[in-house]
Amino acid sequence: MARTLVVVGAGPGLGMGVARTFGRRGFRVGLIARNAEALDGLVGELTGLGVTAAAFPADIRDRAALTDALGQAGRALGPVDVLEFSPSPTGAITGAVRTTVASAAEQFELHVLGAVTAVAAVLPDMRARGAGTLLLTTGVSAAVPAPFLANVGLAMAGLRNWAHTLHAELRPEGIHVATVTIASGVIPGDPVADPDRIGDRYYESYRRRERAEEVIGDLDAFRALVAASSGSGLRGVDDGDRPGPAR
Repeated sequence: MARTLVVVGAGPGLGMGVARTFGRRGFRVGLIARNAEALDGLVGELTGLGVTAAAFPADIRDRAALTDALGQAGRALGPVDVLEFSPSPTGAITGAVRTTVASAAEQFELHVLGAVTAVAAVLPDMRARGAGTLLLTTGVSAAVPAPFLANVGLAMAGLRNWAHTLHAELRPEGIHVATVTIASGVIPGDPVADPDRIGDRYYESYRRRERAEEVIGDLDAFRALVAASSGSGLRGVDDGDRPGPAR
């Protein structure tokens, strides 16, 4: 019986790597992001690979629209078996001293409240069925404090913490929750960071239900980067569907 994956925050890098990986294994795929035209192109690519796919445009920060899009996906493709949450990074990235209420709230709204909204939309049905998987993507600043990613780290650490607590609370009900921490860029052709290689790791996390976290990349290398950049005012480190070190 075919199952359904929905990618929230779908883009041409990480999101499509996950979509292709699950699609090749027989999953129907729903894609959610703001840009309807871009989503149509991604759906076309998946359809060309023989994957049943559909787009459901919505702004992740618009909680009503996101909830509605997930409902549409479930009605069109069937109950959501796997929810993958990985919005592309947006907004200003601030250092620790320069973090403001506004800059912190902007990241928290996207990464944490977006995830809470998405999970709330699909979790009741998963609990009723006693099955389902929630894969919540975080950046490396969730696990390694980085002064130059301070406001992002606030949100990422919160999302990672929540994912781990969901894992503990929902595991007895047959629902698997894990965070996937991206500690690398998303680099086509790379033996570790190629989008499809990353997609394979998401699928591994889906299958290995006892694990609450999958780490892609080298946390120690990022710790060394943070130490080397201490006091240097390093900026512009990001993750998601952009190349370069992860947030």
